[in-house]
Amino acid sequence: MAAPLKAVVGIDALHALDIRVGTIRRVAEVKGSRNLMALSVDFGDHERTILAGLKNERDDPTGIEGTQALFVVNLEPREMMGLTSEGMLFDLGYEDGITPVLVVPERPVPNGTRAG
Repeated sequence: MAAPLKAVVGIDALHALDIRVGTIRRVAEVKGSRNLMALSVDFGDHERTILAGLKNERDDPTGIEGTQALFVVNLEPREMMGLTSEGMLFDLGYEDGITPVLVVPERPVPNGTRAG
């Protein structure tokens, strides 16, 4: 059964999010964490570290290296396990209790390309 829809928001709320394509260059374990992996993501004009709870979602989390995916890049930086996460991986499934999958463009696009 599908989850109920969330409350309606205005278009300004959607436009407030900055969702961009980035290429995952490197995936590394976060020392001392049971879930977190540190992603080094290329957004074309800069690279960021984004922490994501991927460790137990895949047999080999490094298998996504080289993959383009969508990221929310205008969230406040967040400290976790002594590292700073500079965004959020945009994936599907976690909130519905299924193994998450990446949201990827149907064909390669320049890093930094905006969604919307």
